[in-house]
Amino acid sequence: MILIADSGATKTDWVLLGTSATPERVVSTQGIHPLFQTEDDMARIVATELIPRLGTFQVDELHFYGAGCLAHVAPMVANALRRHLTVTGAVEVCSDLLGAARALCGTEPGIACILGTGSNSCYYDGRDIAAHVPPLGFILGDEGSGAYLGKCFVADALKGQLPPGLKEALLEHLDMTEAEVIDRVYRQPLPNRFLASIAPFLALKAHEPSVRTLVSKGFNAFFRRNVMQYDYRRHPVHCTGSIAYHFSPILREAAREAGITLGTIAQSPLEGLIAFHQKTKKG
Repeated sequence: MILIADSGATKTDWVLLGTSATPERVVSTQGIHPLFQTEDDMARIVATELIPRLGTFQVDELHFYGAGCLAHVAPMVANALRRHLTVTGAVEVCSDLLGAARALCGTEPGIACILGTGSNSCYYDGRDIAAHVPPLGFILGDEGSGAYLGKCFVADALKGQLPPGLKEALLEHLDMTEAEVIDRVYRQPLPNRFLASIAPFLALKAHEPSVRTLVSKGFNAFFRRNVMQYDYRRHPVHCTGSIAYHFSPILREAAREAGITLGTIAQSPLEGLIAFHQKTKKG
């Protein structure tokens, strides 16, 4: 059995594959992120949320693709996974960006992008990430992501930059006061998740010109500051993630304005990762 995990800041999707094309198990847990969680935190998620729902299947190899899983923290993530999960073979811990590239491009060169809670991008040569513009997180970067769009919208709302009624609708949606929103951003853990949680509200209000303009500007910034640093005229540009998927009409429009032609837009990389690992295992 092969266990594949795709982990963002908000949630982790796990798929257990056997010999057939249909997964044996599909499980979702909260996100595992080594930059925001300790090894104990990550191990606890595996023990309490994954193991009880995984069943008694033997896991022969594990491929974990996660946000923040850079080379220097990959061993810590692997240790957390192995604490409660018995794997008879290799445990591969890679960045979610490599996972997106494998899912979107397979073994062909291309530009792979993530637009979810955070954002990221790379040029993938068909095997490895050959060029990478650092995303820098939701404070310094992450343009076009859920956290970035949420941050911009909250800032506009609290500074009185939105049409009448939108700020009040947001506070009602969140069931918070202005002071509570500020506290949630600056004093509570994982502010990026909170800001990204505003994205569904933005999707509901996407017909509002001010919201559509804000989202479009976020995507324009993503393309200008990230994608356009690669050879985007020679290689296909593909995107995955909830923001890319749910705002795809605005994303494609912003891409056209930037002279970029988008290929695949996938809500999740899992289907592509399943195909990639099935193909490479046979190979």
